Amino acid sequence: MKIQNLVLIFALFIIVSCSSDDEEAPEVVLRDVEEVKTENMLQIENFLQTHYYELVDNPQNSNFQNIVYKEIGENDTDKEPVMESEFLKSKTVTQFETEYTLYYLQLREGAESVRKPTFADSVLVTYSGFSLTDQDVFDSSPNPTWFDLRNNIVGFYEVMDEFRGSTGVVENPDGTVTFDDNFGIGSVFIPSGIAYFSSPPQGSGISPYEPIVFNIQLYKSLETDHDGDGVPSWMEDVNDNRRLNDDDTDEDRVPNFGDPDDDGDGVPTREEIEFDTNGNLVLPDSNGNGTPDYLDPTFPE
Repeated sequence: MKIQNLVLIFALFIIVSCSSDDEEAPEVVLRDVEEVKTENMLQIENFLQTHYYELVDNPQNSNFQNIVYKEIGENDTDKEPVMESEFLKSKTVTQFETEYTLYYLQLREGAESVRKPTFADSVLVTYSGFSLTDQDVFDSSPNPTWFDLRNNIVGFYEVMDEFRGSTGVVENPDGTVTFDDNFGIGSVFIPSGIAYFSSPPQGSGISPYEPIVFNIQLYKSLETDHDGDGVPSWMEDVNDNRRLNDDDTDEDRVPNFGDPDDDGDGVPTREEIEFDTNGNLVLPDSNGNGTPDYLDPTFPE
């Protein structure tokens, strides 16, 4: 079960269950966002204080070492809590005006010469997702898999731009991937408010309001242009909130990242942009009003 399909699977389950005479799932009481946020932070920080990590070889893929978290016992006085690790970092992520602390363990950033993905790109990764409370795996891909970050949960794509891929990545005809041993590797600890909150996918084993963890290895990323209009999707985030679905310049109910004519003036976006001799995107503002032509329905007049 792949992470980008979880929401779709959940939606399909609702449709099927509504038309079925089977026993209904228990009703989930909608809780206060701030209350859950506080609870999740206590859970995550307690976990980081009481667990240490080890790298364990994966028999399914010798290149994918699992990060395993173990509780510190009375005989583990030499073990360093994750909270005290030099590799533990955090960032602030805003979702619906609520600020969350997103902790992530960055064991290796990745190759310095390789680009960092944006929140709207495609990435080649191996991963394993598990619940924080019992560490039961609900989703994994031990072999490299391409993801469109736009289709992933917020906490997942918000951490990806903290990593870089590997040098020498080659996708072979047989579907395997070879790469240099300098890819990004780490974990991210995600509060439910930027994961599944009250509606985890049915059958995933995740409880409502439960924090989750992903182990991630990043091999490669590609700048994505979903509508092929020449403007990378991350640049279609006009309001600069790191979300794509709420940017609709011409109000035609098609977000800019999927709209080949962003301003609805009848001239395709691709015809209102330019590229310099080095192939870099140029956004002309022909009438000098501060709005690029491709977002300005008053040009041409």
